[in-house]
Amino acid sequence: MRFKFIAQFERVHAVTVMCLVLGVSRSGFYSWRRRPESARARENRRLLVEIRTIHVGRQQVYGSPRVHAELRAQGWRCGVHRIARVMRRNGIRSKVRRQFRVTTHSQHRRPVAPNLLQRQFTAAKPNQTWAADISYIRTGEGWLYFAVVVDLYSRMIVGWSLQDRLSAGLAMDALQMALSRRCPPRDLIHHSDRGTQYASKEYAELLVRHGIRPSMSRAGDCWDNAPVESLFGTVKSELVHNSRYKTRQEARAALFEYIEVFYNRRRRHSSLGNVSPVDFESAPGA
Repeated sequence: MRFKFIAQFERVHAVTVMCLVLGVSRSGFYSWRRRPESARARENRRLLVEIRTIHVGRQQVYGSPRVHAELRAQGWRCGVHRIARVMRRNGIRSKVRRQFRVTTHSQHRRPVAPNLLQRQFTAAKPNQTWAADISYIRTGEGWLYFAVVVDLYSRMIVGWSLQDRLSAGLAMDALQMALSRRCPPRDLIHHSDRGTQYASKEYAELLVRHGIRPSMSRAGDCWDNAPVESLFGTVKSELVHNSRYKTRQEARAALFEYIEVFYNRRRRHSSLGNVSPVDFESAPGA
């Protein structure tokens, strides 16, 4: 590693000085440079090119486990620890997740549904259990509110909506998208927090019309809807916190591409065995 450092900076600093500072001999450095590159070093260089391609192509959100899964899918035979070493040595890392907060107004007198899930966030098949929530995104024009409906079987975002105002219509639009896309059977469970948007009369009537059973978190307990909280954390860390949106339309375009092109169809989810939601639902037996 010290010889590599000297070779990298020999046009900037004198080789003799760097050898002295790093505690290696000048003759040893020149002997190392004449030595032919090992087969493993050549393969690591090829591996680095593939890692960089995957990292950039997946919006720089993949750490070593997902990069390893992608390489395995392409036919590479290498261990995850080796991938981690190559990434670490070359400063390649996934984007860091930041804290976020969600806007929920649960202090109201509207009817609330019982918690049917009790933190059982798995489903045996698609369209058995959905979870919904609302968050928001800062833009140069003000807040943009973001509602989603997620299928807990595959973690797929089956419905979503973006609006300038935090209203019942925001949540309704996301649910309408999910219903039109999935045409779910009756008795599907729909879980949300106790926010006014989900406790509204219009939202409750829409659920009843489609034979959907409502379920709500306990008051003030974000862990009762942990999968969607986690989803918002992923969206914010992988997309929102790394961008500055001048307009709401700019944010809308970025979120459309992230959800419809990347998250649902290409992003590997560790909870799904490192496959995308679309691939998970397309697997035999789904």
